[in-house]
Amino acid sequence: MQGKEKPISARCPNCNTPVAYKGPDKDVFFPFCSKRCKLLDLGRWLDEEYKIESEGKKMWIDVN
Repeated sequence: MQGKEKPISARCPNCNTPVAYKGPDKDVFFPFCSKRCKLLDLGRWLDEEYKIESEGKKMWIDVN
């Protein structure tokens, strides 16, 4: 017996707008509500506002 699957929904991590997932071909920005919010989030990663802490070895060498 297959019932209706519950649609996937979330809130945009940037502006908190409700977002419903419509499928891989239609929702290129999910879980973001727009290209703007997706790019704002990317900018925060690139500006190192977000970080993933690690207790492992550094993967690069400081040359300065």
